[in-house]
Amino acid sequence: MVSLMLSGGVALIVALAATSGLIGWLAQRRIGQQIREDGPKRHLAKAGTPTMGGLAILAGVLAGYLVAHLDDVGFSRAGILVVATTVAAGGIGLVDDWIKVRHRRSLGLNKRAKFGAQLAVAVGFALAAEHWARVPTVLSFTRVDLPGTPLGSLGWLLWAVVIVVGAANAVNLTDGLDGLASGSATFGFAVLAVIGYWQFRHPTIYRTTGWTPLDLALVAVGLAGASLGFLWWNAAPARIFMGDTGSLALGAGLGALGLLMNVQLLLVVIGGLFVIVTLSVVAQVVAYRVFGRRILRMAPLHHHFELKGWPETTVIVRFWILAGLFAALGLGLFYAGFLSATGIR
Repeated sequence: MVSLMLSGGVALIVALAATSGLIGWLAQRRIGQQIREDGPKRHLAKAGTPTMGGLAILAGVLAGYLVAHLDDVGFSRAGILVVATTVAAGGIGLVDDWIKVRHRRSLGLNKRAKFGAQLAVAVGFALAAEHWARVPTVLSFTRVDLPGTPLGSLGWLLWAVVIVVGAANAVNLTDGLDGLASGSATFGFAVLAVIGYWQFRHPTIYRTTGWTPLDLALVAVGLAGASLGFLWWNAAPARIFMGDTGSLALGAGLGALGLLMNVQLLLVVIGGLFVIVTLSVVAQVVAYRVFGRRILRMAPLHHHFELKGWPETTVIVRFWILAGLFAALGLGLFYAGFLSATGIR
């Protein structure tokens, strides 16, 4: 328990301090966000706001994760793999963000390069998860044997890639309002931290060994703490944006944790807000291409409500509430799975 508090606390403090320093450094060099002209007009006023704040989140996660192991907790291959995947995805976002600010445009990497890089990271994660971290290659909901459907090496590879790339882009799509993605992600990571700790306490039920589940919980609580520390400066009106550096890192971390904790299907519930936002974009594209009309005033969904006249802070807080409810529901389903496994009613 002490190690969990160390990871979350150190991550929060480091992210809080690093974000503050990053704001000053970026502002001094006039490195700021370029706003897309086809977005909500009120967002044009945010042009020039420092970006790449995801660097502070990554610094917080790394610091929290390392310091937590001073409490006699061993490192695990699964924990190291999640951290590496998170940093790698953040690196893709950093390149994307840097191209934007250097060329003073709202577009960074082209779609093929960006997707290709994400695909490479996801494939590397999937192969390492199976052959290095030795994760069970089965379909899971709240534990490894539920439903426990074998996927095989190829099936696991495809499934893991879909989860990691999908989660990374889902958080990226949600990062459109001040504090929306960082606040929403905090709920998800907090729940995953609880799940990891619970798995550590009940190794027989969840078929875990050694420090692995606790180590994954340390990564999750570190991500929660770092997101919260960043949110202090990112809350509306934002002093800094996380950029793709942060959103891709958080999303990839979320997907990697879900896969290595064997709660892949439950992740859809825990990150329900991200799923809804992503589906809103898919629905908008399909409706326009098939029927020639838009079902939303603007996608993703949060921009639709902005154009309906909701104040930005209203949209953010209401979406945070939804994110919290989805995370709570996910935790409830996880506990229900525990009760069913123990025969308690």
